[in-house]
Amino acid sequence: MSDIQDHPLRYELANELHARPFAPLNVPSQAAFLAIKQPGNAAGRDRQADLDHLIRLLDRYGAPHPRPGATHYFGEIGKHRLKWECHSEFVTYTIFSDGLEARPFDPAAFDLFPPDWLAEMPGKRLTSALIRIEPRPEDDEIVARNSAWFVPESLVAVEVLDGAAVLAGDFRIDAGGHLRFALFAGEGISPRRVGRIVQRICEIETYKTMAMLGLIEARRISGQMRAVGDALSALVRGLSGSACEAEEDLAELLALSAELEGLTARTSFRFGATRAYEMIVHARIKVLREERFDNRQTLAEFMMRRFDPAMRTVEAAETRLERMATRAARAGNLLRTRVDVERSAQNQKLLASMDRRADLQLRLQETVEGFSVVAISYYALSLVSYLAYPLSEPTGLSKGQITALLVLPVVALVWLMVRRIRKHVVK
Repeated sequence: MSDIQDHPLRYELANELHARPFAPLNVPSQAAFLAIKQPGNAAGRDRQADLDHLIRLLDRYGAPHPRPGATHYFGEIGKHRLKWECHSEFVTYTIFSDGLEARPFDPAAFDLFPPDWLAEMPGKRLTSALIRIEPRPEDDEIVARNSAWFVPESLVAVEVLDGAAVLAGDFRIDAGGHLRFALFAGEGISPRRVGRIVQRICEIETYKTMAMLGLIEARRISGQMRAVGDALSALVRGLSGSACEAEEDLAELLALSAELEGLTARTSFRFGATRAYEMIVHARIKVLREERFDNRQTLAEFMMRRFDPAMRTVEAAETRLERMATRAARAGNLLRTRVDVERSAQNQKLLASMDRRADLQLRLQETVEGFSVVAISYYALSLVSYLAYPLSEPTGLSKGQITALLVLPVVALVWLMVRRIRKHVVK
């Protein structure tokens, strides 16, 4: 076995599956959750800046540093525990504390993040939440606390993990700037199971917010898509008109296609990420195995009524953009066909004009050839006549008679010579 050579990534791949364990949480306890994201080009940000920001927080508590290039960290900071995760577009911090504040959801629990440290964070707050974990009381007491802590209209209250705990929240930002979630843990539930529930609710909130960024993008480009769509429709309607200038229409279509390609390039990443985040949200809800509590809406129902319509809007915008690009491509094919047909017609007219010109040139050439035969015959007859004049005395013919007799043979001979020359040139 010692001779087996491992793949260089074997241990890294195996350890990645165990890299982000759930934090075990005692009951009662509380958690302060913070997600940070850069407003622009978050996927291409400097990850070292995120790690440096974490190290500055650890140094305040004298805590050990993570390994270089780490994407996750879990350790103690004073009397508390910190969990840090670096994702593709955002960074999350969660501080866990044993015991509870005297005042439920007291914003002071967030003071564990130093204000000056928060002011230096490399990004902006995407979301933050206070999570209160306490033993499960009687159901009537849970109902009373939920009514006091949350907005009834948007309250979600469910039993999770086969009734092991009751989870409640309203996904609203309170006066302190945080969301609130309450977890009432039943007897016998293990600390790791409590940590798993808290981690899931933090993920649901974070990925829900990240997915909603796609809705903002869809709304932002809706005006541009409407303008491009109207221009494309007008262009397509004008294709059948006799006054349509194909060359100008093709140039306009190229401009519209370029704008569509620009919109697609700017939105493809965000729309693709939105689909991925949406799937994660529904997957995290599913693993909680929720059941209705106090006749309140479940997490799945809350998402179906408030979250899913936003995702359908994003999907509709993406589909519309793809269809417009397809329409532009079809219109381009039609225009190119029209341009080719018009050019073919122009070429045919040009060829017909060239044929007529060739006929005229041929006729002119034949006329010139006729004149050439006459001229050459005239000079040839003169020369031949001079040669034949000495025969006038023996034959008794006058010079005029000799010239007259030589006209037809000379002309015929010249005509044959010119014709032979023309055939040779044509060949």
